[in-house]
Amino acid sequence: MAAPVAAATGRSAYSPALRGMDAVSFRVSASFPRQRASFPSIRVQRIPKRFQVSCSAKQETIEKVCEIVKGQLALPEDSTVTGETKFVDLGADSLDTVEIVMGLEEAFQISVDESSAQEIQTVGDAAALIDKLITEKVA
Repeated sequence: MAAPVAAATGRSAYSPALRGMDAVSFRVSASFPRQRASFPSIRVQRIPKRFQVSCSAKQETIEKVCEIVKGQLALPEDSTVTGETKFVDLGADSLDTVEIVMGLEEAFQISVDESSAQEIQTVGDAAALIDKLITEKVA
């Protein structure tokens, strides 16, 4: 019952050293260790590659796609294009990517729908999609 009496009288009944001080002045004169007011945040850090993910495309499909990409983007013959190469890294914009997909459709006699075409980011993605479409076409 000390808390309601202390609140009603404005006096602290908890400690003899604090008697005689009203509750408001006690709160103002109290000090707390200063702690840095910060909120947890998410930090994005690059993590080095620990393992390589291999694509599920056949090697001959990847090689053929690399040649088609080089031709569509007019890249020099000595330029390196692998399954992990991103079209953006080769300087391809969205129009170039559409032309690459059209060239792949013609070369492999397949039809790529728009939603699948938008998911293609790398040469390996394109080769895996081509292998999948060819398998579905044969079945």
